[in-house]
Amino acid sequence: MFKLLFPLVQVVGFFLLVGYVYAKSPAYRLRRSEPLGPSQKMVLFGFFTGISIIGTYLGVPVHGALANARAIGPVLAGLIGGPAIGAGVGLLSGLHRWHLGGFTAVACGVSTTVEGLVGGLVSLYCRRSGAADRALDPATAGLTMLVAESLQMVIILLLAHPWSEALALVEVIALPMVLANSCGAALFMSILRDRRDVWDLAGNASTARTLRIADRTLDLLAQGFNAEVAPRLAVIIQEETGVGAVAITDRERVLAFTGVGSDHHKPGTPITSESTWRAIGGGEVVFLDGIRDPYRCSIQDGCPLGSVLVVPLLVGREVIGTLKLYEKRQKRFLSINRTLGEGLANLLASQLARAHFQEQQELRVRAELQLAHAQVNPHFLFNSLAAIQAIVRKDPQRARALLDHLADYFRRNLRHLPETCTLQEELDHVGAYLEIEKARFEDQLQVAVEVDPDLLGLRLPTFTLQPLVENAINHGIAEQLEGGRVRIRARREDGRVRIEVEDDAGAYDPAARNPGGLGMALVDRRIRNLLRGCAGLQVHCEPGRLTRVSIVLEGGPA
Repeated sequence: MFKLLFPLVQVVGFFLLVGYVYAKSPAYRLRRSEPLGPSQKMVLFGFFTGISIIGTYLGVPVHGALANARAIGPVLAGLIGGPAIGAGVGLLSGLHRWHLGGFTAVACGVSTTVEGLVGGLVSLYCRRSGAADRALDPATAGLTMLVAESLQMVIILLLAHPWSEALALVEVIALPMVLANSCGAALFMSILRDRRDVWDLAGNASTARTLRIADRTLDLLAQGFNAEVAPRLAVIIQEETGVGAVAITDRERVLAFTGVGSDHHKPGTPITSESTWRAIGGGEVVFLDGIRDPYRCSIQDGCPLGSVLVVPLLVGREVIGTLKLYEKRQKRFLSINRTLGEGLANLLASQLARAHFQEQQELRVRAELQLAHAQVNPHFLFNSLAAIQAIVRKDPQRARALLDHLADYFRRNLRHLPETCTLQEELDHVGAYLEIEKARFEDQLQVAVEVDPDLLGLRLPTFTLQPLVENAINHGIAEQLEGGRVRIRARREDGRVRIEVEDDAGAYDPAARNPGGLGMALVDRRIRNLLRGCAGLQVHCEPGRLTRVSIVLEGGPA
């Protein structure tokens, strides 16, 4: 018996080597959180059928039969894949054994099928009892194999003839086969389970890092995607991923760079990398591993970075920038970091889209509340009516005209208007407002409008100019005893369109908590969100002399 044990241990050792190679291969897809799919079951079926058939060929001849490790294949297939896989592997490898002949051919063919079914039934029992992971425990595999091999010995005694030869065979092979195959099954399962746990741990670590990044970046991204937020995002991503360097770009410039190579990769510089332009232009992930696909720094020949992953940041279908992960030349870019980088880009894009949506909703609500307040502003209405009342006796025609302007002003405020309108429509609305204010202030308010006629078709967010003009009058001209002048200008300048509202009071205080009032804040936020390429309101103040609020737009009307 002990002379037979050694060659069986050798066969089992060979199987363990095969199992280790299998667990390292791409074909191995055993995951705790993923059920086996059809293709994975086919791979499992083919692999363990091959193991079982090889076990037959490597068997040791004993009394006209074979002492072998064939049962490891169907039993493990059943434990991993369930009754159908186990019985299928057992049946196919059993038919193979029957085809080879011998006085135990039928008994071995039947017992191999039964052994696969035993493994499958144990797996089924573990799943139904809520302990599916127990089927992959090495101890379970060893005990199941012990039971299965014991059943094989019983089947040989029942089906093999003559019975005396069957008994003599069992007396010789029973203990070596039970010991070798039970230990081999336990060790084989240990290899497979340990490899699965490595993947699970890596996946859990990646998930945990992603969740930490999401938690740390959520509030940041609510502030927008700009040169102030990007450097803090890059630092967080490098801390969590451990890569050599991290860069974040918009569609034209590097917004942030941290890590190795920061001496020559400078934020604020234009994008020069071909891989980055590919990611932006095609919306595709670009990976240069530095081995098969060389990475060459476009800025400095001696750059220590050797590989890069460039992932486009997509908000909807629009690429708004890229996330770039780098590794040094002497360090391999880990596949898990590649997967993590792609996931991070999707996460950041989703957070940006959500933040943008929430901001738009907030702005819409605040704008509607502000406009609703302006619509029923009692001070403006009472002041206007008082001015008209004072004029009606002296100049009825002018009073009638002022009433028309007042009606036009409130009619426009009360209408449900689109988000944008033309500059001409904005000027008409401002004109009605100014006619009423000039009646209040008489000679103390002077208005100058200088607008390029070619720009009258330019589209702006609705109610852009009126809050700026109102702010210039109420917080500027009204504070001066001698009154003052409001100027409205719109002109082309260096390929751009510049719109200005200026007063000669110079009362703007940038140190105040809300220096321009809620109206200016709303205009600033709305034009940033609705007009691409606009940096918001620009305020220039010379105390006691002038305050100029400017809007600079790319291009203009066609």
